[in-house]
Amino acid sequence: MIGIRFVLAIALAWLAVPDLRAQAPAAGDGPVYVAYYWRAKPGQTAAYNDYIQTIAEKIDEDARKAGVFEEVVTVTPSQMGTSAAIADWTHLRVFKLKDRAAAEALGKGLDAATIRVVPDEAQRKRNSERSATLRDFVRQEIWTALR
Repeated sequence: MIGIRFVLAIALAWLAVPDLRAQAPAAGDGPVYVAYYWRAKPGQTAAYNDYIQTIAEKIDEDARKAGVFEEVVTVTPSQMGTSAAIADWTHLRVFKLKDRAAAEALGKGLDAATIRVVPDEAQRKRNSERSATLRDFVRQEIWTALR
Protein backbone atom coordinates (compact mmCIF):
# COMPACT_ATOMS: atom_id res chain seq x y z
CA MET A 1 0.00 0.00 0.00
CA ILE A 2 2.87 2.41 0.70
CA GLY A 3 4.18 1.85 -2.79
CA ILE A 4 0.85 2.78 -4.35
CA ARG A 5 0.60 5.92 -2.21
CA PHE A 6 4.08 6.93 -3.31
CA VAL A 7 3.28 6.40 -6.99
CA LEU A 8 0.00 8.35 -6.63
CA ALA A 9 1.80 11.23 -4.91
CA ILE A 10 4.38 11.39 -7.69
CA ALA A 11 1.66 11.26 -10.35
CA LEU A 12 -0.32 14.06 -8.69
CA ALA A 13 2.80 16.19 -8.32
CA TRP A 14 3.63 15.62 -11.98
CA LEU A 15 0.12 16.71 -13.02
CA ALA A 16 0.38 19.82 -10.84
CA VAL A 17 3.59 21.02 -12.52
CA PRO A 18 2.86 23.36 -15.47
CA ASP A 19 4.22 22.46 -18.87
CA LEU A 20 7.63 24.16 -18.84
CA ARG A 21 7.86 24.10 -22.61
CA ALA A 22 4.84 26.38 -22.81
CA GLN A 23 6.73 28.94 -20.73
CA ALA A 24 9.76 29.09 -23.03
CA PRO A 25 10.09 32.47 -24.73
CA ALA A 26 8.91 32.64 -28.33
CA ALA A 27 11.32 33.52 -31.13
CA GLY A 28 10.54 37.24 -31.00
CA ASP A 29 10.07 37.36 -27.26
CA GLY A 30 13.18 39.23 -26.24
CA PRO A 31 16.93 39.11 -26.10
CA VAL A 32 18.95 35.92 -26.23
CA TYR A 33 22.54 35.61 -25.03
CA VAL A 34 24.95 33.19 -26.69
CA ALA A 35 27.91 32.39 -24.47
CA TYR A 36 31.09 30.82 -25.79
CA TYR A 37 33.53 29.44 -23.23
CA TRP A 38 37.17 29.15 -24.35
CA ARG A 39 40.31 27.97 -22.62
CA ALA A 40 43.63 29.50 -23.62
CA LYS A 41 46.27 26.84 -24.13
CA PRO A 42 49.04 26.76 -21.51
CA GLY A 43 51.26 29.79 -21.84
CA GLN A 44 49.02 31.34 -24.53
CA THR A 45 46.73 33.60 -22.48
CA ALA A 46 48.46 36.84 -23.51
CA ALA A 47 48.65 35.76 -27.15
CA TYR A 48 44.96 34.81 -27.14
CA ASN A 49 44.08 38.17 -25.57
CA ASP A 50 46.01 39.84 -28.38
CA TYR A 51 44.22 37.71 -31.00
CA ILE A 52 40.83 38.77 -29.61
CA GLN A 53 41.81 42.44 -29.56
CA THR A 54 43.50 42.57 -32.97
CA ILE A 55 41.43 40.13 -35.03
CA ALA A 56 38.19 38.99 -33.39
CA GLU A 57 37.07 42.43 -32.22
CA LYS A 58 37.33 43.85 -35.76
CA ILE A 59 35.14 41.03 -37.07
CA ASP A 60 32.74 41.46 -34.15
CA GLU A 61 32.38 45.18 -34.84
CA ASP A 62 31.61 44.57 -38.50
CA ALA A 63 29.01 41.95 -37.57
CA ARG A 64 27.46 44.26 -34.96
CA LYS A 65 27.20 47.10 -37.50
CA ALA A 66 25.56 44.65 -39.94
CA GLY A 67 22.92 43.84 -37.31
CA VAL A 68 24.08 40.29 -36.58
CA PHE A 69 24.03 40.96 -32.82
CA GLU A 70 23.48 43.88 -30.48
CA GLU A 71 26.60 43.71 -28.32
CA VAL A 72 29.40 41.41 -27.25
CA VAL A 73 31.56 41.32 -24.16
CA THR A 74 34.61 39.21 -23.43
CA VAL A 75 35.32 38.47 -19.78
CA THR A 76 38.02 36.56 -18.01
CA PRO A 77 37.90 35.20 -14.46
CA SER A 78 39.46 37.54 -11.95
CA GLN A 79 41.11 34.63 -10.15
CA MET A 80 42.22 32.49 -13.09
CA GLY A 81 42.57 28.86 -12.17
CA THR A 82 41.90 29.18 -8.44
CA SER A 83 38.23 28.23 -8.43
CA ALA A 84 36.86 24.86 -9.48
CA ALA A 85 33.86 26.70 -10.93
CA ILE A 86 36.05 28.47 -13.52
CA ALA A 87 38.88 26.00 -13.90
CA ASP A 88 37.68 24.83 -17.30
CA TRP A 89 37.71 28.21 -19.08
CA THR A 90 39.82 31.36 -19.36
CA HIS A 91 37.69 33.49 -21.68
CA LEU A 92 33.92 33.88 -21.89
CA ARG A 93 32.49 35.73 -24.89
CA VAL A 94 28.81 36.64 -24.54
CA PHE A 95 26.82 37.91 -27.51
CA LYS A 96 23.49 39.67 -26.93
CA LEU A 97 21.06 39.07 -29.77
CA LYS A 98 17.61 40.40 -30.54
CA ASP A 99 15.85 37.03 -30.33
CA ARG A 100 16.19 33.27 -30.92
CA ALA A 101 16.13 33.63 -34.69
CA ALA A 102 19.11 36.00 -34.49
CA ALA A 103 20.89 33.52 -32.21
CA GLU A 104 20.40 30.76 -34.77
CA ALA A 105 21.90 33.01 -37.47
CA LEU A 106 24.90 34.14 -35.38
CA GLY A 107 27.42 31.71 -36.86
CA LYS A 108 26.57 32.58 -40.45
CA GLY A 109 26.61 36.29 -39.63
CA LEU A 110 30.05 36.07 -38.03
CA ASP A 111 31.32 34.06 -41.01
CA ALA A 112 30.06 36.76 -43.40
CA ALA A 113 31.70 39.47 -41.29
CA THR A 114 34.96 37.52 -41.33
CA ILE A 115 34.91 37.49 -45.13
CA ARG A 116 34.21 41.23 -45.26
CA VAL A 117 36.95 42.12 -42.76
CA VAL A 118 39.50 39.59 -44.04
CA PRO A 119 38.72 39.21 -47.75
CA ASP A 120 41.94 37.28 -48.45
CA GLU A 121 41.11 33.58 -48.07
CA ALA A 122 44.74 32.64 -47.34
CA GLN A 123 44.84 35.18 -44.49
CA ARG A 124 41.55 33.86 -43.07
CA LYS A 125 43.07 30.38 -43.08
CA ARG A 126 46.21 31.65 -41.30
CA ASN A 127 44.05 33.41 -38.71
CA SER A 128 42.04 30.24 -38.14
CA GLU A 129 45.17 28.14 -37.80
CA ARG A 130 46.66 30.68 -35.40
CA SER A 131 43.54 30.72 -33.21
CA ALA A 132 43.66 26.91 -33.02
CA THR A 133 47.16 27.13 -31.52
CA LEU A 134 45.99 29.64 -28.90
CA ARG A 135 42.79 28.23 -27.44
CA ASP A 136 40.39 25.32 -27.17
CA PHE A 137 36.61 25.47 -27.33
CA VAL A 138 35.02 24.47 -24.01
CA ARG A 139 31.27 24.86 -24.55
CA GLN A 140 28.45 27.05 -25.82
CA GLU A 141 25.38 28.03 -23.83
CA ILE A 142 22.26 29.94 -24.86
CA TRP A 143 20.57 32.06 -22.22
CA THR A 144 17.42 34.18 -22.00
CA ALA A 145 16.64 36.98 -19.56
CA LEU A 146 14.43 36.22 -16.60
CA ARG A 147 11.15 38.09 -16.95
